[in-house]
Amino acid sequence: MQLLFESLFNGVAIGSVLLMAALGLAIVFGLMGVINLAHGELIMLGAYTTFVVQLIFKLPALAPLYNLYVLVAIPVAFIVSGVVGVLLERTVIRRLYGSPLETLLATWGVSLILQQFVRSVPMASAAGLILALVLGFGLPLFLPDRWLDGPRSRLVRAGSWGIAALCGVVLANGLAAQISRLAKADARNVDVTAPQWMRGGIDLVGMTFPVPRLVIIAVTVVAVLGVTWFLNRSVWGMRIRAVTQNRSMSDCLGIPTDTVDVLTFGIGSGLAGVAGVAVSLLGSVGPNVGGSYIVGCFMVVVLGGVGNLFGTVLASFAIGWLTDLIGAGRLLTLWPDMPAPLSEAVTFFATTSMAQVMIFALIVAFLQFRPAGMFPQKGRMVEA
Repeated sequence: MQLLFESLFNGVAIGSVLLMAALGLAIVFGLMGVINLAHGELIMLGAYTTFVVQLIFKLPALAPLYNLYVLVAIPVAFIVSGVVGVLLERTVIRRLYGSPLETLLATWGVSLILQQFVRSVPMASAAGLILALVLGFGLPLFLPDRWLDGPRSRLVRAGSWGIAALCGVVLANGLAAQISRLAKADARNVDVTAPQWMRGGIDLVGMTFPVPRLVIIAVTVVAVLGVTWFLNRSVWGMRIRAVTQNRSMSDCLGIPTDTVDVLTFGIGSGLAGVAGVAVSLLGSVGPNVGGSYIVGCFMVVVLGGVGNLFGTVLASFAIGWLTDLIGAGRLLTLWPDMPAPLSEAVTFFATTSMAQVMIFALIVAFLQFRPAGMFPQKGRMVEA
């Protein structure tokens, strides 16, 4: 019984990481019908943002607050990935709605660009550029409307971008010195060190629960509840669902559909950044880290039912539990009298990579009988 509980906990832990990575895609792909192959790179940006925040908290002025850097990294990663996602929507995706093949190819190209950007551009310069973009787009939101509508609106916007560029240069210069002191300046694979309160484990009912896994599970629960509340209770959430069900009618009723598109893509991309925080706490961060999750994210969304959050949650935990049950060889321990042919097959797949192959094959077989997933739901793609 203890072995079963341990397998269930590991499955929930694996499923939480997968769910966190797939939650943003469930919004972008599920609600908007956009096949975003750059979603993995948005996760990568969130992971690198966590590393940058960690470096900033190692400065002498912030060193006493170092153990809190993860709590700061979560909203910062959400903002960074969200801003990049909004830029992607406004420059590329907006012109390709209703063209899934072109969207797929365009976002694949964007993913390659982002990977090469991380490989080629120094980390300090990249952080300064992203900060400048975030401030440049964000500062006008906090200014009075009369400043932005009057005759001096251009001057105000130019001044906000000037302040944003100055802050970006200051961050780039300060971060370059910090990286040269604490890390290799040319390193592209970096490690994020968990704060003191996230190390070790908690012993309970004869089992040890790793604290990082518990934190990731807690963050995932908060994210799912937050997204559910936003889509079902908030004004903009109801507008998103209205545009999803009938875009032309929503436009006729005065709902700003372009703003809904930007908001939806920004939230989905921001959730990918939060997933990057979780991914950074589990291993090394590199330019290809997002590629390890993109296939699993699409599998989760399709298996659960496009646009259905409950199905996404259920599919994530099911895949996570099967990954631990098969990949760790626990199935043989739980079923010692397994028939010989089946035992040989399970032994062959008793590694993490081979277990994923088997699970994806099972998902493909399941989709032959239920092509719309476990809980199908209409969206823009169905409407089109």
